[in-house]
Amino acid sequence: MDEVLIGAMLASTLRVSTPLIFCALAGLLSERSGVVDIGLEGKMLLAAFAAGACGAAFGSTTLALLAAMAVGVSMSWVHGLACVSHKGDQVVSGVAINIIASGITAVLGAAWFAQGGQTPPVSSEVRILALFPGLTEWARGLPMLGTVLGDGILGHNALVYLALILVPVVWWGVFRTRFGLRLRAVGENPQMVDAAGVSVTHLRYTALTLNGVLCGLAGSYLVLAQSANFSQNMTAGRGFMALAALIFGRWHPVKALWACLLFGFLDAAAIRLQGVHVPGIGEVPVQAIQALPYVLTVILLAGFIGNSIAPKSLGVPYSKER
Repeated sequence: MDEVLIGAMLASTLRVSTPLIFCALAGLLSERSGVVDIGLEGKMLLAAFAAGACGAAFGSTTLALLAAMAVGVSMSWVHGLACVSHKGDQVVSGVAINIIASGITAVLGAAWFAQGGQTPPVSSEVRILALFPGLTEWARGLPMLGTVLGDGILGHNALVYLALILVPVVWWGVFRTRFGLRLRAVGENPQMVDAAGVSVTHLRYTALTLNGVLCGLAGSYLVLAQSANFSQNMTAGRGFMALAALIFGRWHPVKALWACLLFGFLDAAAIRLQGVHVPGIGEVPVQAIQALPYVLTVILLAGFIGNSIAPKSLGVPYSKER
């Protein structure tokens, strides 16, 4: 494998993995607090629509990002209202968010922009471009691994680096701080946390708020960095893949990162394999190649979900004993 191909595959893997990393970290914070979050897909889709609509209407990257995060947090609060405050079924609430997101984005997109559910393309001034373009060009001129360093590592936008930086930040916050200790405790034994005088409801809403911010970043990345506009169901199951990566990573941020990178690599490889001729078989069908990441998701869930130990109170509504 030559240097150019390695650099291209590394770059594609990081770009495709970024929304998965944001969503996996969002799910980790929520589920460590004991709240199942099946609605990652819907939150990311709504955030992507908000970023695309605000970016096209107002021409501001900042407003687009803030709108995406506000929508993500709002949907997390709706999930919390149903599941934390009113003790509803967390899986049903998450599925409802996914269904609502799929429908309302299509309806609002068609009503506001009359482009078949899509938003107009955002301008180049709104898009989030490479952070170090000059450094990338310089690195390409280096011998040996210049292309790998320039294109594969230095040729990305700020959200890619933010996603990678957040992995150790979330690890530190969850496993090395008082807040993280309480967060893990409320997902394992909320009665003990309540007995210690700490509000279970407040902790879970805090986790859901952070969850919404990260889902907002994931959705805005799809529109402002990866594509140029919002299109119907553009998340294409990435929220479920992030959830699978979270389970495969056993609710640990670093392990979830590696799972996201694995999914991203398969997605990048699927793009490269289109049109490739296999001896004795012929050209591999595009549909089969595109299904690879999702097939792996099912295999990993089937093979590892039984071996993964979830937080003991995950999915169990907490009622304070009177």
